[in-house]
Amino acid sequence: MISSFFGKTKPINYIVLLAFVFIFYWSVHFFIFDRSYDPEQLFQQLLVLGVLSFGYFVLNFIVKRNKITAPHSFTLLFFTLLIVVFPETLTDANGILCSFFLLISMRRLISLRSLKNIRPKLFDATIWIIVASLFYDWAVICLFLVYMAIYIYEPKNFRNWLVPIAGIFTVFMITYCILVLGGYTQFLEEHYTFEYAFNHNYFLDWNNSAKLILYVLGISVVGLLSFIKLGKAGMGKVATMRLIAMLFVLGLVLKVLLSSKNVFPIMVTFFPASVFLAKYVESIKRPNIKEIALLLSIFVPFMAFFIGLILT
Repeated sequence: MISSFFGKTKPINYIVLLAFVFIFYWSVHFFIFDRSYDPEQLFQQLLVLGVLSFGYFVLNFIVKRNKITAPHSFTLLFFTLLIVVFPETLTDANGILCSFFLLISMRRLISLRSLKNIRPKLFDATIWIIVASLFYDWAVICLFLVYMAIYIYEPKNFRNWLVPIAGIFTVFMITYCILVLGGYTQFLEEHYTFEYAFNHNYFLDWNNSAKLILYVLGISVVGLLSFIKLGKAGMGKVATMRLIAMLFVLGLVLKVLLSSKNVFPIMVTFFPASVFLAKYVESIKRPNIKEIALLLSIFVPFMAFFIGLILT
């Protein structure tokens, strides 16, 4: 039943998942974390929720346009289930916005497989990564993805290696002009401090550490199986999966670098994790086994969610 429903890409899939995200988002804010907002703050939260919801369409576009997976909605389903596993990510507006712009950047980098308009795509990808860094300063490490893409697709053209520099300069010049108009020229200096804020209490908490360790191990195993099952697939697909895997690794690095209170960059890893999980599920040939796998994939996140509520 679940495999037949999410095994297709229909509007009803979006409606069901986005309706759940809408209800879950406000439940997390008002009931789990007991937040309260004035009208202006409530409007800001609505904008953040809108960005998160729009991210579903971007995610589906990336997967469908580049044929990363078969035509189904498993990727969107797993993205939603990962939010259930880590509900605290919904309280971090910067994390949601940073993840969204990194997702847009990945859209441009993955499209390099066509080997058309390489420099404009590299320029766009760099711009979106720097925009993402306006929310998390350490997100600039994702520029490694741009240089990795250059190395994979067209390393011999020296001008490609200079494109990211132009993208960085463009964003900072535009941002600085806006800050001058707003009378807050100190933002860039105050924001890009690159402090290593390691929160020992977070990682010493059994619920947080156990959940994170199991998540990393599980996705690593599934990701490895996904690469193995690629087999003799074309280099384009292999290169795409390498970029996606690197985003997962960089997302984990961000998690370690930014583990201070109320900061949850783990959402950056949700896109690659959901792709790996979807690839694994679609590789299961027997319908009954696939159905059991999907049932477990839904049961386990909700079990982790309720166990987290009990332990907090």
